[in-house]
Amino acid sequence: MGNITTDINNIAACGLYCGACRKFLSGKCPGCRNNEKASWCKIRKCCINKGYHTCAECECDVRECKTYSNFISKVFALLFNSDRPACISYIREQGEIAYAEEMSKRKCQTIKRK
Repeated sequence: MGNITTDINNIAACGLYCGACRKFLSGKCPGCRNNEKASWCKIRKCCINKGYHTCAECECDVRECKTYSNFISKVFALLFNSDRPACISYIREQGEIAYAEEMSKRKCQTIKRK
């Protein structure tokens, strides 16, 4: 398994940090940005269509966005105790480099719900 590194290219469109994912680190997944099989992901598709790296670049509040807060996203958040909107807020406030550094330091994919 690979090491967790700081790389803004490992930030998924939704704010997850692919660089700390077991599948990514073991080479079983290329990460959000390079995963052509992830055509099912509406968040990824929206960011690509708008030319955004992540939803943090969008003027919309992700908590109000129907694309971001879809059923699959809600199930994922429940299963993994994930607060992806907090990830997007962190990126907006601190920047992608700071977020990648923080997630690498924490060794996790997401900011946990409180």
